[in-house]
Amino acid sequence: MTLTEKELLEAFEADKIAQRYFDHLKTLIGKKSIFAQQIGLLDVATYLKELFEEAGATVTLDNRYAAPFVMAKFSSPKPDAKTLIFYNHYDTVPADADQPWTADPFTLSVREGYAYGRGVDDDKGHITARLSAIVRYLQEHQSLPVNIIFIMEGAEESASVDLDKYLDDYQEELKGADLLVWEQGIRNNLGQLEISGGNKGIVTFNLTVDSAEVDIHSSFGGVIDSASWYLLQALTTLRDRDGRILVHGLVDKANIPTERELALVEQFAQRRPEGVQVVYGLKLPLLKAEREDFLRHLFFEPSINIQGIQTGYQGQGVKTILPSKASAKMEVRLVPGLTPDGVLDTIKQHLAKEGFEKVVVTKTLGEMSYRSDMSAPSILNLIAVAEAHEGREVAVLPTSPGTGPMHTVFDALGVPIAGFGLGHEKSRDHGGDENIRLADYYSHIQLVERLINSYE
Repeated sequence: MTLTEKELLEAFEADKIAQRYFDHLKTLIGKKSIFAQQIGLLDVATYLKELFEEAGATVTLDNRYAAPFVMAKFSSPKPDAKTLIFYNHYDTVPADADQPWTADPFTLSVREGYAYGRGVDDDKGHITARLSAIVRYLQEHQSLPVNIIFIMEGAEESASVDLDKYLDDYQEELKGADLLVWEQGIRNNLGQLEISGGNKGIVTFNLTVDSAEVDIHSSFGGVIDSASWYLLQALTTLRDRDGRILVHGLVDKANIPTERELALVEQFAQRRPEGVQVVYGLKLPLLKAEREDFLRHLFFEPSINIQGIQTGYQGQGVKTILPSKASAKMEVRLVPGLTPDGVLDTIKQHLAKEGFEKVVVTKTLGEMSYRSDMSAPSILNLIAVAEAHEGREVAVLPTSPGTGPMHTVFDALGVPIAGFGLGHEKSRDHGGDENIRLADYYSHIQLVERLINSYE
C-alpha cells in the first residue's frame, strides 16, 4: 500500500535508524567539500569511511589522486549472490554570496516538510538515505541477499577528475555487477518517480584575448580594438539569438535520437517551459517555448553556454580604458556522437575561419555523454520494483538533461545503469535554497530496501 505524504512523514519521524542517519546528513551538510575550491574533501571522505565501517562495511579510502575515492562493500553470505553498485559523490558546488539563501547553506534546516542545504539533494542526501535502507534491511534480516558496493567520488562537480583512474584500479572488484544505481533523480510535476538511463557530457574551456601589454587610454577607442570588444564579437559567432549553435560541423556529428528514445521522452518527460520559468523566476524569454522543441533540445541536443565573462575595470566610479585582457569561461553540453576534444578542435577552426585567431582556447574539463535504451533485465526489474512501491507507473527516460560521468563508469565496468532519487522538480540543485521533501527522502529509503529485497 502506498503511503500518503503525512503517513511517510510520521513513519520517518518514528524510524530511529532513518533519524540517526539524517543526523549524519546534518553533519555532512555542515562539512564543506568543494573540489573547485579544494575545501574539505579528505575530511568528508574520512567521515564517510567511519560512517560505513560503523554500519558493517569493508571500506577503502584511496587518496592517491586529486579527490579521495571511497569504496564501501557489504557482502552477502550467498555464494551465488549478485552485486548491486551505488554510485554517489560527496563533493558539492559552492554556495557563495552570488546566490540568495534563506538560511545558512551549510546548516541543514527543516521547514514545513522540506530540508534545505547545499548537497541535500546533490548528492549527500542520497548517500545517507541509501545507507539507512541497508542498515534497516540488516536489522530485520541479519544478512543481505545481494552484495552491495558504494563507490563515492569527490570531483563529480568538476567533471570527475581522475575517476577513470580509480575505476581502472578497482575494475576487477566492480565488473560483472547486476545493476549500478546512479547518484540521483527526481519526481516530476505529476509526482511520478523518474528512472533515467543516461546523461549529457560536457567540455569546459576558457577563451582569452591579450590585445596589448597594458590597458590603453579610451580616447583611442575609435582607432584601436580592445580585448573586450574582440572577445564579445568572437562570442557572437558561436550562437544565434535563438540558441542555435553556429559552429560549422559541430551539431552535424551528434547522434540522432531513436524513435524509442523520442517516444520515452514524449511520454514521460514532464519538464515544461512554463515550469522552468517559475522555478528560476526567469526574466528573459525562453529560447524554446513549444514543448516538443523544448524537450528535444533539453534531452537530445548540444548547447553552448557562457559561464562567466571577465574584462576591464569593475571598481568604484569610472576608469577610462580600453581593456588589454578579456576572458570567458565556456562550456558545451555534449550528446552521444560528440567528444570533448573533437568539439574543441571544431570551435578553434571556427574562430580562425571567422577571423578571431587571437582568441586562445584552453580546455579545462571534459567528459563524454551516455544514453541507455532501458531494456536490460536488471533495469526492467528496478522499474517493476519501483512501480510496485509507488503503486503507479513510473517515468522511464533514456537520458537526463544533466551531466555526469555515466559514460566513464559504463566504459570501465560495462554494467547496466539507471538513476532514481529523492529530489523533485523544484529541488534547485546548484542554486540557492537547494532542497528535498522529507517524505521523498523516506520513500527513497523504502524503495532501496525493496530493491534489495527483490534479490532474495
